[in-house]
Parts: sequence; structure tokens; C-alpha cells
Amino acid sequence: MNIHEYQAKAILKENGVNIQEGQVAATPDEAVAAAEALLAETGTNWWVIKAQIHAGGRGKGGGVKLAKSLDEVRAITEKMLGMQLVTPQTGPEGKKVSKVLVAQDVYYPGPTEKQEYYMSILLNRQSGRNVVMYSPEGGVDIEEVAAQRPEKIFKEEIDPSFGVLPFQGQRIARNLGLSGKVAREMAHFVERLYASFVAVDASLFEINPVLKTTDDKILAVDAKVNIDDSALFRHSLIEQMRDLSEEEPSEIEAGKHNLNFVKLDGNVGCMVNGAGLAMATMDIIKLSGGEPANFLDVGGGANAQTVEAGLKIILDDPRVKAVLINIFGGIVRCDRVASGVVEAYKKLGNIKVPIIVRLQGTNAEEGKAVIDGSGLKVYSAITLQEAADLVKQLVG
Repeated sequence: MNIHEYQAKAILKENGVNIQEGQVAATPDEAVAAAEALLAETGTNWWVIKAQIHAGGRGKGGGVKLAKSLDEVRAITEKMLGMQLVTPQTGPEGKKVSKVLVAQDVYYPGPTEKQEYYMSILLNRQSGRNVVMYSPEGGVDIEEVAAQRPEKIFKEEIDPSFGVLPFQGQRIARNLGLSGKVAREMAHFVERLYASFVAVDASLFEINPVLKTTDDKILAVDAKVNIDDSALFRHSLIEQMRDLSEEEPSEIEAGKHNLNFVKLDGNVGCMVNGAGLAMATMDIIKLSGGEPANFLDVGGGANAQTVEAGLKIILDDPRVKAVLINIFGGIVRCDRVASGVVEAYKKLGNIKVPIIVRLQGTNAEEGKAVIDGSGLKVYSAITLQEAADLVKQLVG
């Protein structure tokens, strides 16, 4: 589950991580009130207005602006709220901004030079350990750094039994070019950041930038946090942070039926039982000249209800020109799936696109007979090649 920057920073602060202070606002009046409160609390008289959407690269799309007066806070917020913000991560359609974060200015003059760093925590699935990935090249796209200056990317694997050990925090600070008091500040920052990651069962923490201020404080200026969906039952307060307006409606609907669904941009819908088979099905769609419109895994216990729900979600996409249902009958019998397809077809009615059903495994022949005898615009196949040929023929 993705959460907004202001929510991520609240989690960090609760776990002892120093952050750039800010308050969320949904109206210009709230933004001005937030700026006044920050002035009283922190002394800041410049403010950063940040659009709150689930996407990075907001600054490139005009979603991060500096305000040097309360009048500017209001004017920027009025323009930003309701805008369709397009960034490199949103696609051309962009995302609507419904909230902004009014944050303190932390780039003030001081006795030392400011410095931005990149830091993230994620799981290394090969070693079974979490990894702190960091770089002295912060504030820019880390992908560019990795491609052009890979020697600037460092990794520190953390033993889950111990967490971040003192020597690891010191090594991270040293690789970032820090020494003395500010190095100890960075080591403490890393320890608390890792503790936050573990405390909320996160799958990703990304702080870009981590800022060394001109008076040698270490702060999280931005924060991207993803929470492991499978652990949300242990974090009811975090689960309440979910913003459904930021999610694809079809994926929300699929979740209600316990379907694993990801919307894509193609023209051939697919419904499969098993993630590996789903990937193979998407490949065969590509090879046949089509483009997958979605990833949909109905799981090993596919029945009439899940088939109907999945088919309805797929057909709600106007770009879909055909549907390929690819079922391997192991736990589930193919004849039952075929009956479910026919039943769902009749319930949904007025289906204008062809449906191809490829059944293999337990009772595959019986399932094919159910499809062939239905009298509906449903085409059966036994092999993947047959399914691919039908996709090519029907989609053109």
C-alpha cells in the first residue's frame, strides 16, 4: 500500500526520525493557517508547497513550489489544488491534486554547506536481509546515478537479528563523506530510519533527499513509503491512511473479490489461475500481435463467482477487444470453470468482444465440451498455440 508524503513523515517522526516539518492542507485557507503555524513553531518565513499524489518527480511537473510570503502560499495552493499533475511516473493522464503539504524551508544560510543524499531501505530477496542503499548524489533521479556513476551507489545489508549496528551507521556516514558530530547525527538517523521500516512492516522506504542542513542537522526532506499489504492486519491505523482516490478503480474492485489484478494499457484482457501462467499468457498475447490489457490471477480456487467478477472488471475497460481465459485445472476442475464462464457470460449479457477459453488439466475435454455446446460467442482452445492463433484472428 502506498501512502502520501505527509503520512510517511508522520510515521518517521513517531519513530524518532528528524523530518522537514509540515502540515497538510486541502484548501487555500488551510494552507495559510498551516504556514502561520509553522512560522510560530519553527520560525520559518519561507514555505515549500508540495502536491500530495502517489508519484515521484513532482517538482518536474510543477508540483513543488517555494512561497516567500503568506500571499504566495495562498496563490500557489489555489493554483495547485485541483490541477492534473503530470510527472514521469504518472503517465500522460497525470493525477489530480486534492491535498498539499505546506513544509518549512530547510535550505537556510548557515556556517557550513548544505548537502543532499539519497537513502532507501528495501528487501534483498536473495539474501533474505534488508538493505540500506544510499548515495552522496541525492536530490536527483537515482536511476541516472546508477547508470552514469555506479560507484556512487553504496549498499549495507542489515542482519534482521540485530538491526543497524554502530559500525554500520559509522560506515554509511563515512561513505557519505561525513565526520565528527554530523557523522554521528547521520548514524543515528540511519538507525532510527531502519527501526521505522521494521516497525511498520514496510516494503520500501525512500528518502530523497536526506539533507545535511547548513547547521549540520540531518533531516528527511521527502519520504516515499510502501507498506506490505500482507501485514496491514497488524497496523489498523496505517490501513486507514489508504487513499482510494489515488488507486485504479478496477484494482480496488478486484481487491474486493480477492483477485490479483493490475491494469495495463493493451487490448486483450486475460484471466488466469496462477501468477506464472499469467505471465506466460501475457507473453503469448504479445507474440500473437496483441497487447495485454491487464494481469489477472484468479487463484487456484477459481469458481463461477470469481470468474464473473474478473470478467466484469476486464470488460469494463473500453480498450479491450478480446478476452483470453487461460486455466490449468489442478486444484480446480476445468469443467467447473467452463460452467462458470458460461454462467458469467449469461449474467453479464451484451458482451460485444470475443472470449477465448483455453483449458488444460483436470477435465479439460469436458470443459471444452461445455464451452462448445453453450451457443455463446465463446471460443475454446486446448493448447497455447491454438489460443494464440485465435487471439490473432479475432483481434486482427
